[in-house]
Amino acid sequence: MFRKVLIAFDGSAGAERALRAGLDLARRYEAEVWALAVEEQLPHFATALEEVDERPGVAAHYYRRRLELARQWAADAGVDLKTVYRTGHPAKTIVDFAREGNFDLVVLGHSGHSGVWAMFLGMTAEKVSRHAHCSVLIVR
Repeated sequence: MFRKVLIAFDGSAGAERALRAGLDLARRYEAEVWALAVEEQLPHFATALEEVDERPGVAAHYYRRRLELARQWAADAGVDLKTVYRTGHPAKTIVDFAREGNFDLVVLGHSGHSGVWAMFLGMTAEKVSRHAHCSVLIVR
């Protein structure tokens, strides 16, 4: 049913549940599986110029460490997980990457690191489910 699965992974508890579900599906369907971490390009509000300058390096390190951990979990589950890190708007980047990669399924957590912004702008999961070209599994 699914040949190529994309797991949106931000390291949150919701993303970890989505990773487990995505790895299970990939194993069951013998599908190719990828994990994508997306860092927003700038903070919503910076309190100082230094916060804008320092954040990208710190965030990149965080996401790359999370992806390495995801790859280890996948290996422990007997699944070969490919990982990729991007910057940009999370929902748009996930949707674009899924389309460009011709994925059959996007798996993501119901809630991640979006916090208060989700109340005002809508959650990433909701946006991805509305705009993705393929099936979307939102894991709670």
